[in-house]
Amino acid sequence: MKTAEYYLLDVFTDQPFTGNPLAVFLEAGELETITMQALANELNLAETVFLGAATGPNHFPMRIFTPTQELLFAGHPTVGTAHLLAALNLVNHNQTLRLQPPIGELAVSYDQGRATFTTAQPATVMASTIEHATAVELLGLKEHQVIGNPVFASFGLPFHLIELADVAALESVQIATTIWANAVAPSSAEQVYLYVAEQRHSAEMRIRSRMFSMENSLREDPATGSAAAALTGYLASLQPDALQCRIHQGVEMGRPSIIYTAANGDIEPGYVKVGGNAVVVGKGFFEAHL
Repeated sequence: MKTAEYYLLDVFTDQPFTGNPLAVFLEAGELETITMQALANELNLAETVFLGAATGPNHFPMRIFTPTQELLFAGHPTVGTAHLLAALNLVNHNQTLRLQPPIGELAVSYDQGRATFTTAQPATVMASTIEHATAVELLGLKEHQVIGNPVFASFGLPFHLIELADVAALESVQIATTIWANAVAPSSAEQVYLYVAEQRHSAEMRIRSRMFSMENSLREDPATGSAAAALTGYLASLQPDALQCRIHQGVEMGRPSIIYTAANGDIEPGYVKVGGNAVVVGKGFFEAHL
């Protein structure tokens, strides 16, 4: 009989019971992949992290699982894990933290209570397989409420990005699962990220967003760092100037979150910085034949 200990955090927030929940297992590198997947499925959170023992000062291997699959990269597990390591004094806050998921090493820094990482690779941006008319049907909206054509963007986890006219449109979205099955499921990404640019002409762009995905059934995510990165990468590709975004997600779910992103300027072209807060809200353990 072995014991597997984990911590629960709420990520992209500084208030408990808001943001996106996350479980992090420490010293979990010896667990078999099938066991990690079973534990992630048992917890049934959007993502669960399994952290290996440090390979050097401030260096940790990391694996990320949803209830049904392993991910190469995800944003809220990266930010949450960084905050947990800091809260437990397992890292030197004055030095760069190096987390090592399958996508490649992520450099994380700490500043004013936030953990911020830089994507491991440049953004991939291309036309979406979803056309404008299909997006209108998919979201249950009117034609004028969907702006332009959807775009596909990815830093390792792909998203269809769809811009909406205003917050009222964002709040009234009703996903048509039959359209999803015909238009989204056959694509290489079953993640749809909806956004409204509330402020375009300021030093910091303010954005409202929602993220829907299909994993056994349709689900909404309260805070999605990888989607925020994909959106920022796309927006940065449209203009060369320094870009900072403050992205509000999870409002419609009653779990508000704030994701901070930046691109261009002194950041290498194509790469994006993603940051936010997190709070530890609980601790538990599994006793099983692990």
